[in-house]
Amino acid sequence: MANRFVLNETSYHGAGAIQEIAAEAKGRKFQKAFVCSDPDLIKFGVTKKVLDVLDKNGLIYEVYSNIKPNPTIENVQTGVEAFKNSNADYLIAIGGGSSMDTAKAIGIIINNPKFADVVSLEGVAPTTEKSVPIFAVPTTAGTAAEVTINYVITDAANNRKMVCVDPKDIPVVAFVDPDMMSSMPKGLTAATGMDALTHAIEGYITAGAWELSDMFHLKAIEIIARSLRGAVDNTPEGREDMALGQYVAGMGFSNVGLGIVHSMAHPLGALYDTPHGVANAIILPTVMEYNAQATGEKYREIARVMGVEGVDSMSQEEYRKAAIDAVKKLSQDVGIPADLKEIVKKEDIPFLAQSAYDDACRPGNPRETSVEDITRLYESLI
Repeated sequence: MANRFVLNETSYHGAGAIQEIAAEAKGRKFQKAFVCSDPDLIKFGVTKKVLDVLDKNGLIYEVYSNIKPNPTIENVQTGVEAFKNSNADYLIAIGGGSSMDTAKAIGIIINNPKFADVVSLEGVAPTTEKSVPIFAVPTTAGTAAEVTINYVITDAANNRKMVCVDPKDIPVVAFVDPDMMSSMPKGLTAATGMDALTHAIEGYITAGAWELSDMFHLKAIEIIARSLRGAVDNTPEGREDMALGQYVAGMGFSNVGLGIVHSMAHPLGALYDTPHGVANAIILPTVMEYNAQATGEKYREIARVMGVEGVDSMSQEEYRKAAIDAVKKLSQDVGIPADLKEIVKKEDIPFLAQSAYDDACRPGNPRETSVEDITRLYESLI
């Protein structure tokens, strides 16, 4: 079986990368941008950094900001109508996963109108046309939505998140500018950074992993492990490294899938509005312990790139524990809670476990699992 790998047409990296938006828009002869960005980014002037580039270069745009932290079907549908009324011919998504996921869904539906109910996009939908072209400008170092073929939309009526996978939705150009991330508060930096680490680790051990994806994931783990603490402290080096590390992780996991850390985190976001990165960070060490027996020698390499010394002289049990402990230490150092006691209600666990088992990320887990196993994992965390 052939392994497929999908990446952006073009990406720009480093301070000032957003200045390249004008040249890309003009070079592609785009006429008007439909800018997707959330209300907080607009309120705090982050979105304005991009709008200033557009204004300076005489580029026309319209802003759409009806986007929640966990974007809903309604956010997408009102966005589709706004796009139709705007006469825009491309999208600019400014933000974290929420803005980009909304833009991806809008772009796909505009060119594939029979999927206008949004629900029909869940999983691997049989779309036929590429999305409206998307320029992606991340403001968090975590989701890597600017380089992935995935997006997640909340079905609020049923308290569930829909994972959508479509190679036709990938942004054509990504502008990964650490200056766009410098105003992120510490808590958000920590949560999104741990989300990126989860992407890298789950992508590395997922059932679909292979040599090309392993290359990206191991490098991403190394970069994130050395830079997340600095990014939380808002050092320029930490910010720039994390911007790169999360992108490299996205290059990998987008093409091979994830596992039950993500499938367990998604219902927490849908039911309790738990920040996705926080949920992943709390769950990750526990699921790493659960998956250890199905990972061969990979935990040794995780431990090695996270800076653990002497891994070659360790037993399998020792290097697996060392990898998990390194993840726990990083999570603790950046202020992530150790458990789900303040989040999960015991009576909700049956619903959460079934939702996690039904989630599109679950089949990628390296160890076969069950609703009962996932139930026990949730229970161990409260």
